[in-house]
Amino acid sequence: MITKIFLITVFSIGTIAFTGKGAAFAVSAEENYKFYCTQCHGSDGKGEGANSKPKVVGIDLPEMSVTPRNHTNPEDMNKLTDTDIESAISGGGAAVSKSTIMPPWGKTLTEAEIKDLTAYLRKLCKCKGK
Repeated sequence: MITKIFLITVFSIGTIAFTGKGAAFAVSAEENYKFYCTQCHGSDGKGEGANSKPKVVGIDLPEMSVTPRNHTNPEDMNKLTDTDIESAISGGGAAVSKSTIMPPWGKTLTEAEIKDLTAYLRKLCKCKGK
């Protein structure tokens, strides 16, 4: 029970702390990815971050049952337009009918940083944008 509360608290604090408008924490798209995305998508982008398997640490919540997208899979990533990816980053999972656990970063990251992050995701999957 304590582990559940701890994980939810850490996730909530992280989300609240970084949703204010202003400059993003990191200067490069890779650094932004590592700071904002790796908790769920993993440092390698394969969707295996620390928060991607909550049942392993005893958290069994329906809203956390979605496996984060594998950003290295060109087949899946090529199905998305750059606008789709930018919408997911800016508006969070709910903006693209995916998990509501993914927070919206549109008030944290600038438009340019979101575009750079989209380009970084294309680099991870070795695929082209649309």
